[in-house]
Amino acid sequence: MALDTIRLMRNILLRSALIGVAIALLMGVATLAFWSFWTGLATTWFRTDETYLSGLVMWFFTAVRFLLVFVLLTPALALHWTYKSEQARRTPA
Repeated sequence: MALDTIRLMRNILLRSALIGVAIALLMGVATLAFWSFWTGLATTWFRTDETYLSGLVMWFFTAVRFLLVFVLLTPALALHWTYKSEQARRTPA
């Protein structure tokens, strides 16, 4: 791979991870701020209880964390490491 391609892929993955973290934080704040409203709405609409809904929300945020860390951030850091080593190898000392 060319260095420019590695750099571009790294930048896209890092920016995607940062945007994902920002959106996850906003969703977490909205969930915590309006928990009583959301649970009342969900129990009415979907005929579920709060314990099931709590587990579902925890599963969702765990899945989001898995996506952000292992699918976006880990490859981005690997590409960053590769880009820096290739750049150091090509640049004369």
